Amino acid sequence: MKKLFLTIVLCGVVLTINAKKVASPNGKLSAKTVGKNLVISYKKHKVLELADIQFEKLVFAGQITDDYRMLEGKRLHCTNEANEFRAAIGTEAWLVLRLYNDGIAFRYEYSNLQNQKPPQEQTTYLIPEGTKRWMMQWAESYEGFFPQSTTYKQKPVPSFSGISASADGWNNRWAYPALLEASPGVFALITEANIERGQSASCLYNDGERFSVVPAENNLELNGEWHTPWRVVIIGTLANIVQSTLVTDVSEPCKVKETRWISPGVVSWVYWAYNHGSNDYNIIRKYVDMAVALHLPYVLIDAEWDEMDKLASNEGKTIVDAVSYAHRKGIKPLIWYNSSVGWINGAPGPKFRLNKPEDREKEFAWCEKIGVVGVKIDFFSGDNQKNMDYCLDLLECAARHNLLVNFHGAPIPRGWQRTYPNLLSTEGVYGAEWYNNVATFTDKAACHNATLPFTRNVVGPMDYTPCAFSDSQHPHITTNAHELALTVLFESGLQHLADRPESFLSQPQEVQSFFGQLPAVWDETRFVSGYPGESAVLARRSGNTWYVVGINGKDESRTLKLPLGFLPKGSIQLFADGEGTPWSITSPTSVPKEITCHPRGGFVIVITQ
Repeated sequence: MKKLFLTIVLCGVVLTINAKKVASPNGKLSAKTVGKNLVISYKKHKVLELADIQFEKLVFAGQITDDYRMLEGKRLHCTNEANEFRAAIGTEAWLVLRLYNDGIAFRYEYSNLQNQKPPQEQTTYLIPEGTKRWMMQWAESYEGFFPQSTTYKQKPVPSFSGISASADGWNNRWAYPALLEASPGVFALITEANIERGQSASCLYNDGERFSVVPAENNLELNGEWHTPWRVVIIGTLANIVQSTLVTDVSEPCKVKETRWISPGVVSWVYWAYNHGSNDYNIIRKYVDMAVALHLPYVLIDAEWDEMDKLASNEGKTIVDAVSYAHRKGIKPLIWYNSSVGWINGAPGPKFRLNKPEDREKEFAWCEKIGVVGVKIDFFSGDNQKNMDYCLDLLECAARHNLLVNFHGAPIPRGWQRTYPNLLSTEGVYGAEWYNNVATFTDKAACHNATLPFTRNVVGPMDYTPCAFSDSQHPHITTNAHELALTVLFESGLQHLADRPESFLSQPQEVQSFFGQLPAVWDETRFVSGYPGESAVLARRSGNTWYVVGINGKDESRTLKLPLGFLPKGSIQLFADGEGTPWSITSPTSVPKEITCHPRGGFVIVITQ
């Protein structure tokens, strides 16, 4: 297999640098010049090559230390270090390059701009044919698969929008994150971070092996200083990829002054079983009662709640009555809104309540007044600058009214979960709701699920809406233990449970009790074993309790290795695939060293000190 050489093309002249001084603080990542090019290596494995860079000298600018706390995510206490270098790339323009312990981040900074559009992006990655990759074709909703491939020659697949093809018929537009295996056991995950006001997000367009960063539409006229978002590449082993917090490391610190009201948690969710159930007061009551029975903190009242009073069986009940019912039962309600910038005609409501600042302020004040604690906002229209600013407006207004936020039908996280910690989850993933829409998901879900911990979920919280023991419109063929494992394997500050109340409440008592104790935020996350699309085993800690979960992404039985010597001793509960029954629930005296999973199976181990 060819080794990967990623080339960042910035057009240019001679580069001079002292290679001995260019390295990450831990020394695992290093840079040296080869002709005009800057080569990034990981433990002597060549991973990245920055070629033909337009500067004469790269100068050490200091050490960056990140030490901060998150309110949600794969790790509450985050630390990282980087060595930063700067170089002029023209008149009043600079390249800023950071070598972190687990990757690189770079951006372009400009000054003295005068009534001009954002300077043209200069970044191109070269991904040679033969390089193993997991890349998703772009769609504005970021809902798609990450198929394993060794070529860019992939036919475009249907999506909501954004299908783009080259003259020879191959897809040529790709979404972040993009995972590449640079050489055996050495990986690179390409993404971006820290979208600020006045910036658009970007994606990748390719011409053969050349993958160029192309920002979405941004028609602002800039004056004075401006910079691009950080272009980020996480580099190292699969453990480095999965455990990295580099996306939030380079993002702006928290801007919400008071955060004690922000509380991650598990959510009872109506849409998977009842697509139009949120206009039915009695169905909402069922999901509130389920949250009570399972000891969940939240219930989500999804789309069409504004039509509740039109349903005769509701006898005049409205969303206010539903919210009041939840509070009487001790459950905190979240409600849904249409962003009204993406899918509008034919889409559910409520619509056009958040677009104007004065309307948004009025609506969120009303939510706060009646006892709504969070909002799910859906159907955005891509990565352009107006959408990015709109999302920031929503987050800031929601924070003023103590409202949690879940962006749905939206771009992937790019670090806002640090800056605005009331953003507890984002969809941007091909998730379990697709059992409602097409039959495709049934056969591909297990492999897809075993890919997401190495791709989409690396960059931030993921509202996949996991865990269905029964079927929706299209059946699932993953095992119960596989489904249960997803609630831990997939990190999300608001973890929406997909199944219907009758299904959850018919499960063994041990399973029902599991949901009531399930954390939605983690003190620590460790990669244990696995490979994209084949299997994934992670260990996550909440306080003194460890959760070890694994899934089999294959259609045949598979034995998953469990190198878990770091775990403390404690009481153990094991949820696994049953033989002839849906469950095997046991309390072994020691943590197993391996577990054999059924086809598309899984397991959960809970160790409590």
